[in-house]
Amino acid sequence: MEAETSAASDTPVTRKKMIMVAIDESEESFYSLKWALDNLINDPSIIITLINVQIPFTPMVYPAGPVVFATPTVVEAVRKGQQENATRILSRALHLCQQKMVKAETLIVEGDPKDMICQTAHELHVDLLVIGSRGLGKIKRAFLGSVSDYCAHHVQCPILIVKPPKENPKSS
Repeated sequence: MEAETSAASDTPVTRKKMIMVAIDESEESFYSLKWALDNLINDPSIIITLINVQIPFTPMVYPAGPVVFATPTVVEAVRKGQQENATRILSRALHLCQQKMVKAETLIVEGDPKDMICQTAHELHVDLLVIGSRGLGKIKRAFLGSVSDYCAHHVQCPILIVKPPKENPKSS
């Protein structure tokens, strides 16, 4: 715990540690949350924030021909579906926290996951960012980009990238 001095008095004020865990629908992100709950969260004063980033829906379709715009009804249906998906993902994550008797907050933001995770960590003054790794190979990572790699280079707080255990190849 960090002790700070209050401006009104010389009484030390204890600042709670905040750990942010990025959660999406992947098993790797849930593995990173489980790992953090088992190995990092041993103090009830730690605040855990579960963040889910939704990619904004672009209401345009680019078929082989002219541009087609989605109707407002379609846009609203997609946004509602995204919100329901984020709620389902975070409910599952909250359930894991409750099983470990850890209080957690949830946050749903919209934007590019790489940028929004880093930006939110900065805005919330997070002490540690925990993020899962999908273990993309070099070629896939070069084309698709890696959220964990981007965050490791751009986030302004310490970061813990949790790799899932390697699957054991089945013996013949």
